[in-house]
Amino acid sequence: MLPAASEQDRPASRPAPAYPEHLRAVVETRLESLRFGTDAQAAGLEEAMRYSLLAGGKRIRPVLALATASAIGRDPEWVLPLAMAVELIHTYSLIHDDLPPMDDDDLRRGRPTCHRAFGEDVAILAGDGLYAEAFVLLLTRQQAEPSRLLAAAGTLARATGAQGMVAGQYIDVAGTAEAGPEGLRRLHELKTGRLIAASIECVLLLAGGHEDVGHGSFLTFARELGVLFQIVDDILDVTGSPETLGKQQGSDERLGKRTYVTEFGLDGARELAAESHARARAALAQAAPLTGADLEQITDFIATRSF
Repeated sequence: MLPAASEQDRPASRPAPAYPEHLRAVVETRLESLRFGTDAQAAGLEEAMRYSLLAGGKRIRPVLALATASAIGRDPEWVLPLAMAVELIHTYSLIHDDLPPMDDDDLRRGRPTCHRAFGEDVAILAGDGLYAEAFVLLLTRQQAEPSRLLAAAGTLARATGAQGMVAGQYIDVAGTAEAGPEGLRRLHELKTGRLIAASIECVLLLAGGHEDVGHGSFLTFARELGVLFQIVDDILDVTGSPETLGKQQGSDERLGKRTYVTEFGLDGARELAAESHARARAALAQAAPLTGADLEQITDFIATRSF
């Protein structure tokens, strides 16, 4: 059992890094405008979908998409349909993660999880509905050349299916990750990193920039950002509180999961986070040396976040 974090374990209080709140506000407004059906008999399904979707948060994945568009010289609002699709998929994954056969959590973003509020059966359907509606949004509202749109849709599907996020979830619950740091990194690259990376890569595909010299650096940045997010998440699961996290602390330990803290200890995980942060910033500096200010803010926020 991991020891509770002591006061000396906690980093000294410091000002939170800047965050592109102007992009988050755009995302939030658009999410609130989404509706998912007109059938009165299925109104409860839409209610459950919107309950989880509109629970708040920093909206890191859709904000990443908008910030990437800005970094390559495009209007951020051009990729709003893609950004919305990514957030719908992320919300679906949270609903299913919280279910009793998975992480069995009662709280998400400070309020009852979807299955606690609406029942397990409705929560499963709400997650299914959000995943399907994500691709409706992307394929019917995103403006791009058809070949580019299909490429982005294919990448998003692979990133979230049996070659990406769902595969990572399976490896996690089945305990089949290879031993050692590379096995742990691979697990989290799939489970968490692939959707974060797709938030960036799909923008490049829509813009037709996948052959630019900066594309490789963007992908390196995207992959490293996903790993950084997970390392910090593992640290917060030990050092955070339900009040700041908006969910129960210590769920990974309770479920006996392999994390960066269980493998490397708290200090080791913090060192790995610092190294991952430096690699992400270095890759971003190569990809967008003059236009990546919003992406820099997001990266620094992920590295130092407390929730």
